[in-house]
Amino acid sequence: MSQTILILDFGSQYTQLIARRLRELNVYSEIHPYNNFPTKIDNLKGVILSGSPCSVNDLDAPNPDLSAFRGKYPLLGVCYGAQLLTKLTGGEVGASHTREYGRAHLIHSESSQLLNGLSANTQVWMSHSDTIKKPGIGMQIIAHTESIPVAAFKMENEDTYGIQFHPEVTHSEEGMELLKNFVYNICKCEADWTPDNFVNTCVDSLKVQLGNDEVVIGLSGGVDSSVAALLLHQAIDKRLTCLFIDNGLLRLNEYEEVLHSYKDLGLKVIGVDAKDQFYLALKGLEDPEAKRKAIGRVFIEVFEQEAKKLKDVKWLAQGTIYPDVIESVSVNGPSATIKSHHNVGGLPDKMNLKIVEPLRMLFKDEVRRVGDVVKLPHHILHRHPFPGPGLAIRILGDITPEKVALLQQADAIFINGLKEHNLYNHVWQAGAIFLPVKSVGVMGDERTYEHVICLRAVTSFDGMTADWSHLPHEFLAKISNQIINKVKGVNRVVYDISSKPPATIEWE
Repeated sequence: MSQTILILDFGSQYTQLIARRLRELNVYSEIHPYNNFPTKIDNLKGVILSGSPCSVNDLDAPNPDLSAFRGKYPLLGVCYGAQLLTKLTGGEVGASHTREYGRAHLIHSESSQLLNGLSANTQVWMSHSDTIKKPGIGMQIIAHTESIPVAAFKMENEDTYGIQFHPEVTHSEEGMELLKNFVYNICKCEADWTPDNFVNTCVDSLKVQLGNDEVVIGLSGGVDSSVAALLLHQAIDKRLTCLFIDNGLLRLNEYEEVLHSYKDLGLKVIGVDAKDQFYLALKGLEDPEAKRKAIGRVFIEVFEQEAKKLKDVKWLAQGTIYPDVIESVSVNGPSATIKSHHNVGGLPDKMNLKIVEPLRMLFKDEVRRVGDVVKLPHHILHRHPFPGPGLAIRILGDITPEKVALLQQADAIFINGLKEHNLYNHVWQAGAIFLPVKSVGVMGDERTYEHVICLRAVTSFDGMTADWSHLPHEFLAKISNQIINKVKGVNRVVYDISSKPPATIEWE
């Protein structure tokens, strides 16, 4: 069991980022809501209190009982967490007349384990309107900025610290050094959270959990389900059956290519051509949510039908990853909706199956590192994210086989062009969008009135935020020309230059 840092989530937008930064240091971390956390964790080494959009002075401000941890384990309060510690020790927190948001410079002359090795005037990232106006009893101030007198503190006679800035964001230039000091020097963590260790532990755990039972998993051709399948394959070998359903909304030739890739990996894969069933269910639907629900319903029907042909299946495996787990048990209670492409909701109840989720404690970047260890082929491991509903949410309006075929051709030209020009790996996600409009054009001496294709490419680290990719104009011009010349029915190509937020990566 890896050594663990517990992160109590008070609702900050940066909470997941704290956990990921610790894991980049090969230290295992778990996020739990402040109002629903375990007081006993095996191999617990320290606790971090996250930031929050709340003020500690709000009547309903988060105020958990920290007695299970305080003074017994090293504790670090970040922003709201620091202000909570201040209030709990009799200090005063109030609205600042000089609200700090953005870059600031940390001034610290007193040596401390937490700030050891940081530059004397290091840049940090602030994001708070309240500030610590009066230190609590036993608080030793170890850093300030030009604007605020208490930027970091330590409690006397205990390894409890508070900081008013966010070390987890890249704008805090030496934030990782501070986190290293906390987990390595103060919490005494051994950096035992590695992909190799995870694979060994996960496979051993799966062997115990599954015994001699049969397992079925639905493959999508993406990274998550593929890595989950390979881990299960290592654990139970031929007792794993993989179903790959062609919903008619995949990319050009993807069904055949993915099936071939999986068989080369030694997996037992059954391909199911269900295009007609999906097209029938989608006929006439234009609302994005209605399309998603129809796709989910038919997927369950097809999956259930095919799985019933298998003998003695007792487990349904899913490629659920850690952000899905966190978002489904949020600070404000369970999320109203879990993304449909991260689970196959409804199947376990209908089929009386138990759930196994090998990746449920991994972030997306960790899944890829594990995929590298289990030898997932490069073209699958580094494949761009692709939405679960497929091209259905890249065709605005109703779905027809003809629209799908047209979009598949345009999309293939775009994606293959990115690969040929060595741009694919510089883009986090890319695809073509079929717009529900037609425009006037001229081809030869004839007037045309045909469809518009929008190209979308973004750069991102995890999809939570994204910027539009600044692809070379010459490349875009070439791709536009190829699509218009080769895809019958298209006479105009546009490029989406919207970032997330305020836009989303997908159009629906």
